[in-house]
Amino acid sequence: MEIRGLQRLIRPFRRSVPPESICLMSSPHRSHASQGEKARSRAPSSPLAVDHGIGPQCRRIGVHPARNAGMRELLEAVADGSLSPTQAEAKLKGYVTDDAGRFDAAREQRRGIPEAILAEGKSIQQVISLTELALETTDRALLTRVSDERFAALESALSESVPEATLERRYSTIRVVSPEYDSPSLDATVGIVTAGSVDAPVADEAHVVCADAGATVERIDDVGVAALDRTLDQVDRFRAADVLVVAAGREGALPTVVAGLVDTPVIGLPVSSGYGFGGDGEAALAGMLQSCTVLSVVNVDAGFVAGGQATLIARAIDAGRR
Repeated sequence: MEIRGLQRLIRPFRRSVPPESICLMSSPHRSHASQGEKARSRAPSSPLAVDHGIGPQCRRIGVHPARNAGMRELLEAVADGSLSPTQAEAKLKGYVTDDAGRFDAAREQRRGIPEAILAEGKSIQQVISLTELALETTDRALLTRVSDERFAALESALSESVPEATLERRYSTIRVVSPEYDSPSLDATVGIVTAGSVDAPVADEAHVVCADAGATVERIDDVGVAALDRTLDQVDRFRAADVLVVAAGREGALPTVVAGLVDTPVIGLPVSSGYGFGGDGEAALAGMLQSCTVLSVVNVDAGFVAGGQATLIARAIDAGRR
C-alpha cells in the first residue's frame, strides 16, 4: 500500500516535469524502458540541437553541445587564447554573467531576434559592461532608449576598450558592430511608416532591428491622415513592402488606413506623441486595437517589439524565397 501510494504521488509529478528532467531521474542502465521513453529516445532533436550537432539523448538531459563532444575543443581554445573565458561561458550556457547582469548571447539563435540592451533605468557602467559583453560574445550590440549622456559615456569607453568597433546611432537607438561581425542579408523588404516626424524616434527602434537582421528597410515618413492625399500618394510604396510597421500617435488612424489598402501584414505601432485626453499613446493604442481592418498591434512606444515581429515575418519570407 505504501509503494502504491508513493507511485500515485510520483505519477502526476513526472507528468508535469519536462522530458529532460525525467531523463535525469531515470537510470541509464534500465533495460525495461517504457514505450514513451523509447519514443523519446528515437525522436529527432530540435532545430537548435541540430544546429549544434547534438543528439536526441543529449538534448533530453539538457546538456549543451559544448558539454558533449566539444568540451575538449572549448578548453583547448581557451588555453591557446583563441577563445576568451567569457566567450566559452556563452557557448556553454547560452548566456554570460557580469556584475551588470546576464546577457542572453544565444537569444538570436533560439528566437530569431537578438537581445537588446535597454539603457533606460540602468547606470552608465551597467550599459557599458553589457555592451562589451554583447560585443565579446556576438560581435555586435543593440541598445534602446540611450540618452545623450549615456551615449557620450559609451562612445568614450568603447574607444578605449574596443577601438575598432563602429557605433551607429538613430535618435536613441544604438547599434555597435565589431569588424568580425558578418552582417546577414534577407530577401525581404520592411516598410517603416510614420504619421508625423515626432513618431520617428520610436519608429527608428523598429528600423534598426530590421536592418540589423539584414532586411531592406524602406522609410516612408510623415504621411499621416490629416492630409489624406499624402497618404494615398504612397500606396504603391506601401504595397511594394513585404511587411509594414506603421507608427502613429494622437488618434492612431494611419495603421488602419494603410492596412485597408494593402494585402501584406501590417503592424500598428502606437506612439505616445499625443497629449490631453487619451494622450501618451492611450487613444492611439485603443484605436488600433479597435481597427476594423486586419491589424496586429504592439504596446505604446514598443518600437523594438514591432521591429522584432517584422523581422520574424521577413525571415519567413526570405526562407520561402530561397
